[in-house]
Amino acid sequence: MVGSSHEALHRIFQKDPELLTRALQRVLHVPFPRPTEIAALNVDLTEIEPVERRVDTLLRAETDEGTYLLVVESQGKADERKRDSWPYYLSYLYEKYRCEPVLIVITQSSSTAKWASRPIRLGFPGWHSLSVRPLVLGPDNVPVIADEKQAEADPTLAVLSAMTHGRGPGAMAILESLASALRTIDSDSAAVFAQFVDSCLVDPQAKQMWRDLMTAVQYFWRHPLAEQVREEGREQGRIQNQQEMTLRVLEWRGIPVPDAVRERVMACEDLDQLELWAQRAVHATDAAELFADE
Repeated sequence: MVGSSHEALHRIFQKDPELLTRALQRVLHVPFPRPTEIAALNVDLTEIEPVERRVDTLLRAETDEGTYLLVVESQGKADERKRDSWPYYLSYLYEKYRCEPVLIVITQSSSTAKWASRPIRLGFPGWHSLSVRPLVLGPDNVPVIADEKQAEADPTLAVLSAMTHGRGPGAMAILESLASALRTIDSDSAAVFAQFVDSCLVDPQAKQMWRDLMTAVQYFWRHPLAEQVREEGREQGRIQNQQEMTLRVLEWRGIPVPDAVRERVMACEDLDQLELWAQRAVHATDAAELFADE
């Protein structure tokens, strides 16, 4: 969902593609050649078979040394099924574009970064038919930018810093420096970056700090993206209300709600499905009847 932490972490590279190559060079110290041109590509990797596969962000980087595909994956937590798909992504993209693919994973979690950085080796011991080595950007290697001059020198890297480190006692200095830097760039870009940061801040106090800083910057709250995210927040609120109402109806009627039923209801984000379950909850004699005929 646009506005979520997951979306913001990779969409920042769509907004400023060159940030990705700067991060590879300055953060990971990978000698990636300087791009002469970068273009966003279709992220859909679905084949003729009905199996949907999508990368988060896909960029084509033209350099003096050749053309590369930068595959960006935003990862909130360890997910072995997702990890197992990465070799497929790279081999498919190489076959489709005949360009060298480079996998970059970005995360806000140190433990997830450690998990994602493990090489993926396919084959048997002593002979790997395929080896994948993700490059990982996370809180342990993305620099903390808490100085206004540093932030103003590279505002988008400062945005990445705030998205990755915006929590704890150092958050205020990071966010204040970024707020200062955003005033030096065009208002539309600043508004988008401001929303990306807002989406990634998981610490309630840090989020409130950021919103207080941005309240003085009127262009942000007038920006179409801000309204779009507010609408998405309202949609998420409707889903949560429907989930809670379905469970409350059962509880009001004295019907026990097993953990498995509660988890299934709270995991559903389809409003039509939730409304059907809520209607069934009014007449059900057992919580499992919510899922009748499914």
